[in-house]
Amino acid sequence: QVPMVESGGGLAQAGGSLRLSCTGSGLRLGDYAMAWFRQVPDKGGREGVAGISWHGGNKAYADSVEGRFKVSKDNTKNTLYLQMDNLEPADTGIYFCAAGEQGGYCSGPPSSWITRFGTWGQGTQVTVSS
Repeated sequence: QVPMVESGGGLAQAGGSLRLSCTGSGLRLGDYAMAWFRQVPDKGGREGVAGISWHGGNKAYADSVEGRFKVSKDNTKNTLYLQMDNLEPADTGIYFCAAGEQGGYCSGPPSSWITRFGTWGQGTQVTVSS
C-alpha cells in the first residue's frame, strides 16, 4: 500500500497556477515533517521545493519558488498541499511529497533535505508550457 498519494498535476501555461495535494493512507501526515520535492528533466536526483514542520508553524522554500509557491496542510483531511502560482517552464517535473521525522522540522537548506525524508508518494507530473 502506498502511504501517500499525490494528485493535482497536469499541464499549465506559464503564469498559471496548479494546486497539488498529497493524501495520507495509513500515515498521519500531521505527525511528521512533510516536504515537496521535484525531479526535473535532464537533472539527476530530486530537489527540495517546500517543507512544513509537523505542527505546521514552520515553513521553508527553495529560492527558486519563494514567493510563488505555498505549502500547507489540513490535518482534518490528512492532506498536504502545494499551491503553485506564477508557474514557469523551469517548474516542469515530477512532484513528490515525502514524510520525514515524526515531530520534526524542515531545517537547513532544501538541498539538504533529501536524506531526511524516507517515505515517499508515487509522484505527479507537472508540465508548464511557455
